[in-house]
Amino acid sequence: MPGYFVGLMSGTSLDGVDAVLAAARGGRLQQLRSIHLPFPAKLRMRLLALQESGSDELRRSALLANDLADLYASAVRRLLSRAGIGARAVTAIGCHGQTVRHRPADGYTLQLVNGARLAERSGITVVCDFRSRDIAAGGEGAPLVPAFHHAMFGSSRRSRAVVNVGGIANLTALPERGAVTGFDCGPGNVLMDAWIAQRRSSRYDANGAWAARGSVIPWLLRKLLLHPFLHRRPPKSTGREEFSLKWLSHRLTGNERAADVQATLLELTARTIARAVRTHAARAREIYVCGGGARNRVLLARLAALLPQKRVATTAALGLEPEHVEALAFAWLARQALKNRPGNLPAVTGARGPRVLGAIYPK
Repeated sequence: MPGYFVGLMSGTSLDGVDAVLAAARGGRLQQLRSIHLPFPAKLRMRLLALQESGSDELRRSALLANDLADLYASAVRRLLSRAGIGARAVTAIGCHGQTVRHRPADGYTLQLVNGARLAERSGITVVCDFRSRDIAAGGEGAPLVPAFHHAMFGSSRRSRAVVNVGGIANLTALPERGAVTGFDCGPGNVLMDAWIAQRRSSRYDANGAWAARGSVIPWLLRKLLLHPFLHRRPPKSTGREEFSLKWLSHRLTGNERAADVQATLLELTARTIARAVRTHAARAREIYVCGGGARNRVLLARLAALLPQKRVATTAALGLEPEHVEALAFAWLARQALKNRPGNLPAVTGARGPRVLGAIYPK
C-alpha cells in the first residue's frame, strides 16, 4: 500500500505526544520526520487525576478524549508542515491514545482518544483502539510492539532482544530461528518519574543524575521485588494500576533519603529487565533499548553491568532513534489494519490467535 503513515504515541510517562511520519517501503516503514509535543500542564494533571477512580469519570473521560484528539491533530499538522507534505498524501494515522485503565483480567482496556474527532480535525483516516480486539480474543492486549520489533529489528543470523523502557518496561525476544516472544517486565520510568516529580518537581531524572547521587537501599529493594506481578509467568502486562506512588509509599518508613529511594527505583527497573532477559532471552547476545529510558545513562550502565556477556546499546545502532520506536510501531499497526493483516502475536499476548487490530475512522 503506497503513501505515508503517521504514528502517534503518548505513553504511561505522560510527558507528551511523539509523532512520526513514515513512508511505506515494501514490508517496512521508513521514518522521515518526527516531533515531540509536550502535554500542557493542566492536561497532564487532568490525565493523572483520572488514573484513579473519582467523581464524574464518564464526563471527564469524554472531555479528555476530545482534548487529546485536538492535541494529536495539532501534532499531525506540525509534523506534516515540517515535512512539506499535505494531509491528502497520508494514508492513515495510527494513534495509540492515552491509557487510563488497563484491566485485561476484567476484559477491558481504555486508551483515551476521540478517533472520529481526530479524523475530522486532521482530514486523515484514523486507526485507534488497537488493544481491545486482542483482549476480546483472550489476550493481555499488551505489549503490541513485539510484532513491529520483529518486522524492523529481527535477524536470521543472530538472536537479539529489544527492551522498550517507557513508563512500563517490556521485553521482545527475537531469536534467529523460532517464535518471537515478549511481555511487560515491570516498571520502567513510571516510579522514577513519579518520585522525582513529588520530591523535586521535575518530570524525569535526566540521565539518571539524581539516582546516581543516591545509594540503593537493600531492604527496600527486596520489598519492591516481592510484587506479585514480577513473579507471574508470561504472557502478562501491567500499568500504573499496579506500580504507583501509593504502592511505593506503603513500603517506605519515611526516614529514607529521597535520592536513595530514586537509586533503588532505578535498580528495581534494571534488575527486573535483566532478570527477564536472562530467563526469556538467554540466547540473545545483543540487547537494544528504546523508549525514554534509553536516554538514562545510569540505567543503561546498570543493565550492561547486570548482563556482562551481552552487548547493550540503543536502537540508534540499528538506525532508529529510541524515542521514536513506539510511535512508528503504531503507524505500522495502522498499515497492518488497513491491509487486513494481524497486528498481534498470540505467543506474546496470550490471545487465541492472530487478530486484525484497531477501529478505523475513515477521513
